[in-house]
Amino acid sequence: MSGDAASSASTAPEQDDDVEAAGSPQAVRAAVADRFTALTRAVDAAAAPGLGGRPIAEVPLPGSGRTADRFRVLYELGREDLCVARLVEGHLDAVAILDEIAGDRTAPGERWGVWAAQPPGPGLTARESGGVWLLDGVKPYCSGAHSCTHALVTADTADGRVLFAVRLGQDGVRPVPGTWQAVGMAGSDTPGVAFTGVEAVPVGGVDAYLDRPGFEHGGLGVAACWLGGARAAAAPLYAAAGKRPGDTVTAAHLGAVDTLLSSAETVLIRAAGDVDADPPDALGGARTRTLRVRALVEHVCTEVLAHTGRATGAGPLCHDARHARTVADLTVYVRQHHAEHDLAVLGGLAAGRQDGALGSAR
Repeated sequence: MSGDAASSASTAPEQDDDVEAAGSPQAVRAAVADRFTALTRAVDAAAAPGLGGRPIAEVPLPGSGRTADRFRVLYELGREDLCVARLVEGHLDAVAILDEIAGDRTAPGERWGVWAAQPPGPGLTARESGGVWLLDGVKPYCSGAHSCTHALVTADTADGRVLFAVRLGQDGVRPVPGTWQAVGMAGSDTPGVAFTGVEAVPVGGVDAYLDRPGFEHGGLGVAACWLGGARAAAAPLYAAAGKRPGDTVTAAHLGAVDTLLSSAETVLIRAAGDVDADPPDALGGARTRTLRVRALVEHVCTEVLAHTGRATGAGPLCHDARHARTVADLTVYVRQHHAEHDLAVLGGLAAGRQDGALGSAR
């Protein structure tokens, strides 16, 4: 072996290690946390690119008359980075929840999460002691566990499930190591968090978190993030079709994807208009609307990933780190849609609405 070859061989592992370290879950999580922190600290639009030309504090609330602008912000963040979008969506959802239930506002520099997952098994409990509410147990799926300053957390009381506001800097709050092993959405930092005697403040009464129109409106915001991720995942297909004008197979895949994406984007904007037309859900259509939109967007995401992969092959997944991460992230994130379970709920609601009239989606 020549000296040059030996030198090259000796340095190659270090280069590989550097690349691996840059793409490690820890590095991705740190980069996402930094971006999330920068966005929540921004006080002007120039400091917060990706937020639709406004600082995060000025993103419209759902039902404000500018819900489409809210969804555009989440959509564009999804196109940029689904993990960042996930954390920002949680913060914006917390802002909306506090406004809707308690009329409260968050303070500048605070970073909020909404930790309300309720999988089977023991969860978080709340008890009142001397006029103070204390939380104990483990809450799973806590996005932004290491970067959020506060969270809205559901916990079981003797009377039922209640939403609590928690300051996360307390000694009794501890993310549980090893409980977030995901490759996709690694940067969302979503481990279980253990609570031991943690002080909390109730936000509304029993089931107030679920029994409000904003719960459904918030579900549409998540779909906006998914759809932005789908648009990003399709980028290699758009590029490939532009470079292969005579390739009818690639063009056909792109035609299918473009139809799906543009249709879902139109439906999402229509849903925003419906929210603004009836913020308190006096017409009772919010649940059906959200289930329909989320089911459609989940289907679009699944089809976009399939068409893009079949048309472009393994190349983008193997040589384009951003695309590979987007595909992995979207595959995990879209599973917040509960597949056939949610479709069954929608089917039950749709069974009573068989008129089929154009415009009856409200």
